[in-house]
Amino acid sequence: MLSDEAYRLIDREIAKYPSDQKQSAVMASLTIAQDEVGWISPQVIEDVASYLSMPPIAVYEVATFYNMYNTKEVGTWKIGVCTCLPCALREGDKAGEYLKQKLGIDYGETTPDGRFTLIETECLGSCADAPICLINDKRVESFMDNAKLDALIEELKVRERH
Repeated sequence: MLSDEAYRLIDREIAKYPSDQKQSAVMASLTIAQDEVGWISPQVIEDVASYLSMPPIAVYEVATFYNMYNTKEVGTWKIGVCTCLPCALREGDKAGEYLKQKLGIDYGETTPDGRFTLIETECLGSCADAPICLINDKRVESFMDNAKLDALIEELKVRERH
């Protein structure tokens, strides 16, 4: 189901562990698969499980335990807003409300054009830089006032997923 390049990357992760413990590469494998497919579908779970010689339920348990894995389809751009108490005290909740209004969606929803999904995140460890956003689980943006949020949305509208 995945590309040859994805399997090559997974093989590189598997090589980091003893040969009888390739299941230790499950988190890296899920990340590689999600980067390629966009989300962790039931087919991805089956494929990763087969490739790592694991029961599919064990892969599913990992995919559903960690919030960095999308077990439902998301937009091209997943924007996470930290609303934990330290960020909320520094207007993280206001940044989230602004994005809801600007994008016309609520947390856990995707814009009708499939471009943006908005989620609340748990602490991202950058409380001093609040409010912060996490883009596609890889890029952190700090001090997100309305002007910076506007600029971020405009930037993402013209970019393709990486």
